[in-house]
Amino acid sequence: MKRVRFRRPEVRRAVVLLPNGFTLFNLFCGIYAIVLASRGRFGTAAFFVVLGGVADSLDGRIARATGTGSRFGEELDSLVDAISFGLAPALIMFFAALKTDGNDWIYVFIFASCAVIRLARFNVEQAGRPKTHFHGLPSPAAGMTLATYYWFSQTPLYTDTVIFFTHDRTIAELPWHTILRWLMVGLAYFMISDVPYPAVPTVGYRSARQIVGTSIVVGSVLGLIFLPREFIFPALVAYVLFGAVKWAALGFLDIVPDRRSVFLEEEADVDPTLADNLPEHEAATMREVMPTGSLNGEAGEVQEPTNRRRRRRRRHRGERPNPPPSHPKHEDRGT
Repeated sequence: MKRVRFRRPEVRRAVVLLPNGFTLFNLFCGIYAIVLASRGRFGTAAFFVVLGGVADSLDGRIARATGTGSRFGEELDSLVDAISFGLAPALIMFFAALKTDGNDWIYVFIFASCAVIRLARFNVEQAGRPKTHFHGLPSPAAGMTLATYYWFSQTPLYTDTVIFFTHDRTIAELPWHTILRWLMVGLAYFMISDVPYPAVPTVGYRSARQIVGTSIVVGSVLGLIFLPREFIFPALVAYVLFGAVKWAALGFLDIVPDRRSVFLEEEADVDPTLADNLPEHEAATMREVMPTGSLNGEAGEVQEPTNRRRRRRRRHRGERPNPPPSHPKHEDRGT
């Protein structure tokens, strides 16, 4: 006789608590980074902000992989990010590079408040949904940009690199006290802007896009492991500038895609009329996110039926469409 094994409730509970454990570890890293910055240990403080960023990237992936994602986890993650990537990096910059005896604390307020606004908007619009782009600069990217500046300032790349078309002027000789103030304001603005920033690229080898995404991910991991002090700050600055310059170029060429449909990966597969059967808070969110016209931005056009779009996408991926439902035969009861 085959023995049936039952899963103990404790195992399921441990799986549910695992993503929130990574989120709380992110909170620990943010608080400890603030403590270290107040004691003048800016390099170690930057390390804990980066470590918190790693934990933040893992909690959501673990929740999706184990099927334990919840609204509670989404809210907890955003509350923690406000400290780890809003307040902590701003205070590291305040203690390390700004004037603590003046009015430079206002930059801490500007950066932290924009990070909170950014996270609140994320919870309303994008939390728990598959996405191709973030609506505004992600707060972890903005926070780690500020935190890792101190790392970069302690490297030979910062002190010895000569700027082109200058009289042997190095990067370290730039007016960083002024640049960093503008950097904090600029990052704060991009967090609450409408600029779309690419999400983590898809890893694979079946298409050119997946190959490029794999190259970016592998290169970033290698740089993070072997050259973190020289790599992270310039790479994050390049990410910030890439999104802003690309959006400005598209706007200049007047080919900016629809502001709503550019962010969500599966928005085209969602029928807005289904919101009538959802709970009120989810229905309001769907109506707010979904465009009123077609997905190309032309209001008033009739959208292609949802089922037809899905069949076309299956054919494009080489999948067989679902066969039409067969009508049951009528039972022959005789005359």
